[in-house]
Amino acid sequence: MPDEKLLQVEDLQVEFRTDEGVVQAVNGVSFDLAPGETLGIVGESGSGKSVTNLAILGLIPQPPGRIPSGRALYRGEDLLTANTGRLSQIRGRRIAMIFQDPMTALNPFLTVEEQLTEVTRLHLGHTHDEAIAHAINMLEQVGITGADKRIFDYPHQFSGGMRQRVMIAMALSCNPDILIADEPSTALDVTIQAQILDLMKQLQQDHGTAIIMITHDLGVIANICHRVLVMYGGRIVERADIDSLFANPRHPYTLGLLDSVPRWDADHSAKLRVIPGQPPDLAKLPPGCAFYARCAYHEDRCKLSVPPAFERPGGGDFACFVDVDAPIMAKEAK
Repeated sequence: MPDEKLLQVEDLQVEFRTDEGVVQAVNGVSFDLAPGETLGIVGESGSGKSVTNLAILGLIPQPPGRIPSGRALYRGEDLLTANTGRLSQIRGRRIAMIFQDPMTALNPFLTVEEQLTEVTRLHLGHTHDEAIAHAINMLEQVGITGADKRIFDYPHQFSGGMRQRVMIAMALSCNPDILIADEPSTALDVTIQAQILDLMKQLQQDHGTAIIMITHDLGVIANICHRVLVMYGGRIVERADIDSLFANPRHPYTLGLLDSVPRWDADHSAKLRVIPGQPPDLAKLPPGCAFYARCAYHEDRCKLSVPPAFERPGGGDFACFVDVDAPIMAKEAK
């Protein structure tokens, strides 16, 4: 990956004030993204994956949300302090997002043509005819046949996979520098999922777009990403390049995620291992490691102190006091 940093997120914190207390949704998250890179963010629901990226785009409702600290530098410009007008110029044009559910992200009362042409007329200054021609071309690029006719259909007239393709076409219409994909293959069957991921990789090669892939699916991460961040309880607990993470996970939570994924070369009669317990209540986080209660390798100090980030061999880091590699952990867990 190039040394240039397209996006730099530093010590991002996001909290929500609720009746149950202050929810620490994101707590001290830092990462960077290079041009043309695919960065995966993985973790269970509620780990802070989506909130991190919504905060970057200024899409956190305030109140009840609040960003007490942090920076999100896009080409050196802090998005967290940018005004609404400036963010409107960047969203869609420079940084685009594919939302998790295309049925709710697309307006059911507007045709696909109305929704696709709006973004290019706003950001690229297209005339009505230019916008339609560009929208048809984008639909063809994402594999929708008969695009010159389908463009005038409504979202409900498309299948789930086709709606996701429309969302990708919309996100890439202005050739953004960064594409944030929030669970782009959720609720799709494996065949359509593979097509969507192949499509994103091809479009990345064609346009040089950097991608942030948000998912709980490690299979998706392995398929498309160069580096990966593992999040738990609003924090990054491990970061590494994709080969290192799968070959040698260093955090117990990462190992738990990997152990819960079916493997084609494993004993099919054996039960999958699961991570016991439930994710932490973000309004009542413990003083120490948030994974303490679910971890089979915890020590007394884990309950009292949040582990700092320790350097991984070969690059990256992991936030755990217990420095055991995957072979030892796997052996002990049997």
